[in-house]
Amino acid sequence: MTSTNSRPAPVDLHHTHLSGVFAPQRREVAADDLPVTGQLPADLHGSYLRNGPNPRFDPIGSYVYPLDGDGMVHEIGIADGRVSYRNRFVRTPMVRAEEAAGHAIWSGLTDGYTPPVEEVGPELAGTVRELPDINVVSHAGRLMAMAEADRPYLLDPADLATLALTDCSGAMRVGSTAHPKIDPATGEMVLFNYTLEAPYLTWSVVGADGSAVREPTPVPGLPAPTMIHDMALTARYIVLFACPLRFDLVAAMTGGSLLSWQPDDGTAIALIPRDGGPTRWITAEPFWVWHFANAFDNPDGTVTVDYVEWTRPGGFSAGSEAPRSELVRAVCDPASGRITRTPVGERAVNVEFPRVDDRLLTRDHRWIASVGSAPGDSGDCESLWFSDPAGGTEVCWSPGVAIGEPIYLPGDNGDYWAAIGTDPTDLRSRFYLLSAQDPAAGPLATVDLPIRVPAGLHGTWVPAS
Repeated sequence: MTSTNSRPAPVDLHHTHLSGVFAPQRREVAADDLPVTGQLPADLHGSYLRNGPNPRFDPIGSYVYPLDGDGMVHEIGIADGRVSYRNRFVRTPMVRAEEAAGHAIWSGLTDGYTPPVEEVGPELAGTVRELPDINVVSHAGRLMAMAEADRPYLLDPADLATLALTDCSGAMRVGSTAHPKIDPATGEMVLFNYTLEAPYLTWSVVGADGSAVREPTPVPGLPAPTMIHDMALTARYIVLFACPLRFDLVAAMTGGSLLSWQPDDGTAIALIPRDGGPTRWITAEPFWVWHFANAFDNPDGTVTVDYVEWTRPGGFSAGSEAPRSELVRAVCDPASGRITRTPVGERAVNVEFPRVDDRLLTRDHRWIASVGSAPGDSGDCESLWFSDPAGGTEVCWSPGVAIGEPIYLPGDNGDYWAAIGTDPTDLRSRFYLLSAQDPAAGPLATVDLPIRVPAGLHGTWVPAS
């Protein structure tokens, strides 16, 4: 990122994450009674919502997936054996200004360019693009499009229209990462945020009623501004893995990278007591984590954490070999300061997007679903994997399409896994619904979606009220 006031050139649209299954979707549509192959379970009632980067106009400057791009939320509604679909852009002030102009005005986040007052007016001059494009969260009657280390935007659950920024009654006053966790036992939403200035890291809590139970509270012990994308939660602890991906503003202002991989620093694990007690830090060798599946407390005082571990963060670090990932079960001991890490499964490669039944967050779980590649897959992310860390069992379903993050859907009489996938040959998107009891058997139902849904990021299931 170099500080500049010269308008950047357009991004080459042959960019890997701007073409094929990732190509932006510019149409907003609504459709009912979608075609279904197979048998749609009659006991499912609710909506699956998913967010992801989707530039409203062809971007300028640079495009760093998955952080750049405007948010687009997709909703698949299931009720009475029928399926509907709709999608809407998250209309930040930047998106609205670009829609009025008919082209991109703001550049990518690594460029350092900000639009002048004569182009966007005094209120938006000098601002950077807001990016509520990572996740979508439903809590306390609020539907929120989540950004990376910023405040989220409220969406209208009735039609997905963008309403306003929110700080959740002060709990997100300094922002939130895209992955808060909701404790199903208490209804609390626990979150953290990283910043470029000391104390670099805070945590806070939103009560089940939407009020701020704890406003941003510093987490001491982090020596430098560090990117931390996700967190895990137990009944006792917030679990954060501070991997050594540091912000380097000096380098960014002189043409270097905003983020710098510094493996000599190692990885630091923070166990933050939810009762406000002192943080316990555990050190480990360097590795990178995008996403956690879950965590839970053990009777002996240790903490089990399931997550996807990468050798290093692709795109933010140099190396002759491509980064590798695997599902890992770690046991952290706050008393001894030790951590043990054990790989889960042996066959899946390029693993990501681990999910469990959200009703089991903070508690022991059996199955973890994730996206990865199986032997024989022609490309990346073409299989859904279902792993039992305690039992050592893993099975997969390989649809032969680019499959997205799985989601657990609890029904009245049975439970299901689901995901959106796009066929790279004809670029048609479908919604696949699998039995939680036998996901490797393939879909119970396949729903043809009315438009291509770009390969994206994270979502949530909202049961019908």
